[in-house]
Amino acid sequence: MDYNVMILGVVFLVLAYLVGVKKQTYWLTGFNQHRVRDKQKLGSIVGSYSFAVAVVLIISGFVRIIALEILMPLIVIGYLLLIVYVNAKMVE
Repeated sequence: MDYNVMILGVVFLVLAYLVGVKKQTYWLTGFNQHRVRDKQKLGSIVGSYSFAVAVVLIISGFVRIIALEILMPLIVIGYLLLIVYVNAKMVE
């Protein structure tokens, strides 16, 4: 069991709750949240992705599905793709 990965998963779970459920988009950096037309959609998209990342990290803490050297760059690439999508499609 890797407790550090599970703690990181819990942090992402809290982020998913704050952004996805509570719609507190000020926790997000790099998303131009002040210029986004639909903050509800922004919260839903980023909250859903953060929840998926949290679940994968928590499960990966129990059972080593994918090595962290592969998993973490994939998570970062996912967030970068989200930033590009939001800045291209949802910003005024």
